[in-house]
Parts: sequence; structure tokens; C-alpha cells
Amino acid sequence: MSTESVEPGHGHSPAAWTAVIIMLIAFTIGAIAFFYDAPIVVWAAAGLAIVGLIVGWIMKRAGYGVGGSKYTPKGH
Repeated sequence: MSTESVEPGHGHSPAAWTAVIIMLIAFTIGAIAFFYDAPIVVWAAAGLAIVGLIVGWIMKRAGYGVGGSKYTPKGH
């Protein structure tokens, strides 16, 4: 019996990694700011999380997403 499967990508691309790293930094800053009761910084961190989404989308459109022209999958 053959167990061949096709890897769909699951976001292992420069666009996905960049977006996730930016959003992780944003959530970390937001959580620390929330703890110290700094609402302006919390909102700024929320804005940074949205910037992370936009950066990921732009990079995907530029070809750095899974299946993009500038993306080369790495072996496991």
C-alpha cells in the first residue's frame, strides 16, 4: 500500500514567517502593556498586529508565499 502524500505548505514561507514574527512581537508588547495598564501601547500593539497581516499579504503577492515565484520549498 502506498502512503504517498502531498505537502500543502502550511505556511512555511518567508511571507508567513515574517507575518507571524511581527504579530508575535505585537502580542508580546500588547500583553506587557496591558499588564502595566498602558492602553495607548496596547492599541499601538494591536495596530502592529494588523501591520503584520498586511506585510504577510504584500509579501505573498510579491511571490514570497507558498507557491510563489520567489519561494523555494526546503526539504524536511
